[in-house]
Amino acid sequence: MDFDEFLDDVLVEVERPARYIGGEVNSSRKTAGGVGVRMVFAYPDLYEIGASNLGLQILYELVNARDDALAERVYLPWVDMQERMRARGIPLFSLESRQAVARFDILGITLQHELTYTNVVRLLDLAGIERRAAARGEGDILVVGGGPGAFNPEPVAELFDLLVIGDGEEAIQDLVDLVARAKARGLGRRVLLEEAAGLEGFYVPSFYAPAYGDDGQLASLEPRHGAPARIRKRSASDLDRWPLPARPIVPFLETVHDRANLEVFRGCTRGCRFCQAGYIYRPVRERSEEMLKSWAAELVRATGYGEISLSSLSTADYSRIHTLAACLRDALAARQVSISLPSLRCEADSVELAALTRKARRSGLTFAPEAGSQRLRDCVNKGVSEQDIITAIGRAYERGWRRIKLYFMIGLPGEHEGDVLEIARLSKRLLRSDTGKPLPGLQLVVSVSSFVPKPHTAYQWCAQDRMGTLAGKQQLLSRELRGKNLTFRWHSAPASYLEGLLARGDRRLLPAIEEASAAGCFDNWSESFDWPHWQGALNKLNPGPEFYVDRARGRDEVFPWDHINCGVERAYLWEEYERGAAGLATADCRFAGCTGCGACPGGASMSRAGLCVTGGRA
Repeated sequence: MDFDEFLDDVLVEVERPARYIGGEVNSSRKTAGGVGVRMVFAYPDLYEIGASNLGLQILYELVNARDDALAERVYLPWVDMQERMRARGIPLFSLESRQAVARFDILGITLQHELTYTNVVRLLDLAGIERRAAARGEGDILVVGGGPGAFNPEPVAELFDLLVIGDGEEAIQDLVDLVARAKARGLGRRVLLEEAAGLEGFYVPSFYAPAYGDDGQLASLEPRHGAPARIRKRSASDLDRWPLPARPIVPFLETVHDRANLEVFRGCTRGCRFCQAGYIYRPVRERSEEMLKSWAAELVRATGYGEISLSSLSTADYSRIHTLAACLRDALAARQVSISLPSLRCEADSVELAALTRKARRSGLTFAPEAGSQRLRDCVNKGVSEQDIITAIGRAYERGWRRIKLYFMIGLPGEHEGDVLEIARLSKRLLRSDTGKPLPGLQLVVSVSSFVPKPHTAYQWCAQDRMGTLAGKQQLLSRELRGKNLTFRWHSAPASYLEGLLARGDRRLLPAIEEASAAGCFDNWSESFDWPHWQGALNKLNPGPEFYVDRARGRDEVFPWDHINCGVERAYLWEEYERGAAGLATADCRFAGCTGCGACPGGASMSRAGLCVTGGRA
């Protein structure tokens, strides 16, 4: 049975059949004739999650712009479709041409989140591809990983032939060129990987051998076959060269981010000590205002979306955000296209910016105080005071917003029970005006996640709260955050524990990941998250999960990700860890001069005005 016949038979039986049919507006119509390199991009989660991924959209468009290559897509099917594929012996196939994934030259898998690692295993199994790179031979597909998970890929490193660290715009061209040369010259797999290891930002896991000490700690990760001791990330310096995606695919069903994305800049130097993205995507690189205006108009023409999101890690920090937002609002109003700002700081200026772009107030605003107490906000370098938060909420209320979501974290380093209680106290305080009068109709949604120490952050040395401790804090808040104007939401403690395990793990975790995948764990979805199955797999580990999650690291301990150079120096992160413990702030280098993190070429940093500045720590 071919793939078309299979779909004809099963689409009426599965949930959301539009996930599997392809043919969307702006999807590729390329044919394989005359094309030298065939690539398929995979997002290891459901269509409606992966179709919104900006990085995948950019790379898909770049490869298809080449005459000598084509790119197609695949997403992980939901459980009902997986069962039917296995029952019929149907391997995973691409959306565009409905060809078996294993028949392509390159499979590019996005590692967006640790809780998709079991999905990566399942994706390879469904495609009929050997799980371990060491088991693949000549003629087998090249499995390549990328995304934020590539900054510590070690728990799943042995699944990949190679990984790309950092920005993909230039790296994807190098990868396609490399594979094209290898095919033209008849190079073997080993020679291809040796050439890849010589490219900036390319990591070949099989060329590195881990060694462990008697205490279970990683002693070294020794490079072989001429591979570099450290792999420096790729960084696209001039983003104006890459106004992509210009023609993003418009899905047939609603996705998690059902709008056009206009990436205004990349990177963040606010310096929140828990934030991995804020460190690994440095330095800040802004796009020009004129280019963004032109790009926005093209996105509307190409997609028909009624909303454009000005995306970045902290959009309000774009140096010309007010003029850009006002200009886009006016230019797109006639086409009834709205502008949204997904990431706002707890400041009155952010509210004014949101008011500038949104005529309706039915949608809510989201702010992230992160911690309830000022002491803890200072420790994590959040840079907002309680009065800033109160003023921002009051201004939003005056501007017509009646539903506001607040993001907090529990389990932050140095947290006490009083800090947890401060989340409830602050939330209740925000329901009143500065004069203490209630704000009628205001609804607060208090969402509390659990802190997970991430690689390449100032808190990579910290222990993570145990599940019982997290559950106790959640119960405390559940009792305190009661009232008709308050909604309390929290994250699963076992899922946060698992995330922490996978975030800072090493290659010894892969057997447990494989076992959990075989047991049916689909971890990013609560209805398929099965902690008992995970516990069974983790109980076989040596060292056990507590070695990775519950344990604080020493200053000089070798990390599984030390060979990945994100640009920010380890010595700087340790200094930030110590400053956090002392409650000391570190200023944003765009406002106060270079802080010496190491991410900028030549040690320079870009100020808010776009001027190159140097100097010591603020």
